[in-house]
Amino acid sequence: MRKLFVTGIGTDVGKTVVSSVLVEALKADYWKPVQTGSFFSTDTAKVQKWVSNTESKFHPEGYLLKQYMSPHAAAELEDVQIRLCDLHVPITENTLIIEGAGGLMVPLNRTEFMIDMIEQFDAEVVLVIQNYLGSINHTLLSIDALKHRGLKILGVVFNGPPHQLSQEIIIDYCGLKVLGRINKEKDLNSMVIKTYAKEFEYLNAVAV
Repeated sequence: MRKLFVTGIGTDVGKTVVSSVLVEALKADYWKPVQTGSFFSTDTAKVQKWVSNTESKFHPEGYLLKQYMSPHAAAELEDVQIRLCDLHVPITENTLIIEGAGGLMVPLNRTEFMIDMIEQFDAEVVLVIQNYLGSINHTLLSIDALKHRGLKILGVVFNGPPHQLSQEIIIDYCGLKVLGRINKEKDLNSMVIKTYAKEFEYLNAVAV
């Protein structure tokens, strides 16, 4: 089973959109190990709404927490303890897209972080980058953290309005493959996701 872990340089940078595109492009399964903010909605529900192929399966969350907060904080409010040892990757013969929560150093509990989850799952990393003031710093720190752990980085995806100067510095520094680019869309729907998915279908034949 091939596992692609979609993480980002921070919160709300487009991980769910990128995950949807990858699920559609690869006809992959989807799993969100830790979901916060479920009182409002879930990322699984969004991906299900945007993906139109009939082969993908959507696996239940490992932890489903109501408050839109850091996982460790949301869990403490509900008297739940998130433990990596209790999270088990769903069994599937399909490629599995795993979507993280927030960035790499988001705490799951007092000692374990999102980057520890990636390491435990032994997944290929897709890093989602969005341009904003400070995004270069957040991107390069994220890449250094991944490389320091010796994790497998498949490449990066730029999401949102393009900024050429920022992108050039990031690419020159990290030397990683740019897997694709996704623009900021006024209306996200299954047709938009399907259009972008065609540009990512080549990843079926690409590995770290």
